[in-house]
Amino acid sequence: MDVRLRTMTIEDYDAVYRLWQRCEGIVLGLSDTRAAIARFLNRNPDLSFVALMDDRIVGAVMCGHEGRRGYIHHLAVDPPHRHHGIGRALVDACLQRLRDLNIEKCHIFVMNDNEEGFAFWKHTDWMERTELKVMTRVLIK
Repeated sequence: MDVRLRTMTIEDYDAVYRLWQRCEGIVLGLSDTRAAIARFLNRNPDLSFVALMDDRIVGAVMCGHEGRRGYIHHLAVDPPHRHHGIGRALVDACLQRLRDLNIEKCHIFVMNDNEEGFAFWKHTDWMERTELKVMTRVLIK
């Protein structure tokens, strides 16, 4: 399988959004508009990636940090292209860029009902944090 990775740009938005829509476990909301993704990519340059096969996006991941911890969001691989190492390659690219910035730890959020996603993260040496609960407050409605 001939897949290449490159940095995600806002020009990838439409194709990446369609990919996210096809992938179970990805929950899309107000923070996933073109404008919001553009802000995220500008704030976190060269940290998010797409995987291409024959110039078609078959995988994507967003990555950022707040100066101390990295965060990976919306890892997605097109279902027909899963189990070929694309997801792992996307995550590894993010983690290397975070290491280059001296970010020592990275977090992910996995929806409770995303069993396939949870299995992927466990299989790739991520550990579940059972002592934490995530809380959210919506600021813009």
